[in-house]
Amino acid sequence: MGVTDSPAARLQALFEGHRLTPTQRRIAHSMVRRAADVPFLSSVELAELAGVSQPSVTRFAVALGFDGYPALRRHLREVVPAEPAADADAGAHNAYQQAVEAEIENLRHLAGLLADPAPVRRAGRLLAASRPLPVLGLRAAAAQAYGFAYFAAKVHPDVRLLNEGGTMVHDRVDGAVRAGATALLCFALPRHPREVLDALAYAKEAGLTVVTVADSAFAPVAKVSDLLLPAAVGTGLVFDTACAPMLLGRVLLEAMCDDLPDAQARLEEFDAKAAARGLFAE
Repeated sequence: MGVTDSPAARLQALFEGHRLTPTQRRIAHSMVRRAADVPFLSSVELAELAGVSQPSVTRFAVALGFDGYPALRRHLREVVPAEPAADADAGAHNAYQQAVEAEIENLRHLAGLLADPAPVRRAGRLLAASRPLPVLGLRAAAAQAYGFAYFAAKVHPDVRLLNEGGTMVHDRVDGAVRAGATALLCFALPRHPREVLDALAYAKEAGLTVVTVADSAFAPVAKVSDLLLPAAVGTGLVFDTACAPMLLGRVLLEAMCDDLPDAQARLEEFDAKAAARGLFAE
């Protein structure tokens, strides 16, 4: 089965177009993460997997247009066929190895989504055209935003990192709009602070097109984003891991460079100055 026709991709397609509550988005996200197993889970098992009540699972199935969870499960068994069983020794992995394996699966899922490059290319065009380009990331997502802004500044003439919440971020958005910004890039990761939602709503009201990298297409930031690009986080350790969102950020950089005709010249200029200053130890 190809990555474009994976169980996760088929589930994602099933959920698209439905207005889901936060609890229902949590169920959907859990199902995508365990796409191969979901057709064989009871409503109680799915509820435990998602950390919700069993009635919530039933309401979720009804929200998708089914009579109840049994009807949804029958549908899933038809459209989400089981994948080949994992290696027999997979259960022998310790907790650290399991966390790594989960991140590898997140990257595989991201690869499947990128089989259709149109959303990333569209995002690249929007980001390249915005002068300046504000990049928002608060709390857990601050590192992702900083990494993107650091590299983007080497090829984009005016990148502005927004890493302060509260009313300060509103001031920074206003300043970017006055300077001519047309788009804003946001990295949004669990647990999705309210200040991020408020900032994105404010940015949209100010006329900016909001491009968001989030952990799920059903994340709370979806309703305040014009273009959302999902990349799952790992949840197997005490603190979430975000390899896929980081990689998606680098993919966005690549797409943005494709729409910046002077990107290569800027990189060569930076390399020449860095060599003259002895900036790096190589």
